[in-house]
Amino acid sequence: MQFPITSLLSSPESASWLEAQMHAGGLHCPHCGSTKEQARIFRHSKRGFPDYRCLSCQRVYNLYSGTVFAGGNLSPAKAVLLLRGICKGESSLALARELQLSRTTVHLYRQKIQQNAHDLLDKTALVDERTETDEMFTNAGEKR
Repeated sequence: MQFPITSLLSSPESASWLEAQMHAGGLHCPHCGSTKEQARIFRHSKRGFPDYRCLSCQRVYNLYSGTVFAGGNLSPAKAVLLLRGICKGESSLALARELQLSRTTVHLYRQKIQQNAHDLLDKTALVDERTETDEMFTNAGEKR
């Protein structure tokens, strides 16, 4: 996954990138499936994107509904930078300092994202009888 970091630092670009990545079929109501065009803007939040009210079922949803960021207060730019840092393998402490979040918050998001990635893994068996794997160790700090 590539992160065009220079163009994603503003909230509108980050929000549209997140929508394309997290809602591949387009943003829709998670309850009845109505599209964003069948909803009205309910309110604008401090996060930088609107909440929508579905005209069919009258439920409220937004960009983060149905994702690991649901219920959170991250701005789209912080969410993109958090995803980027997790994919790069940065520590939770370093990400927390860079994004001005608590280490616990970053750690919880990391666990949710990793669990989501694990759930999406292909569960079918490999076709060959032998499989070769390589190990990779990341430096966890200096040993004394």
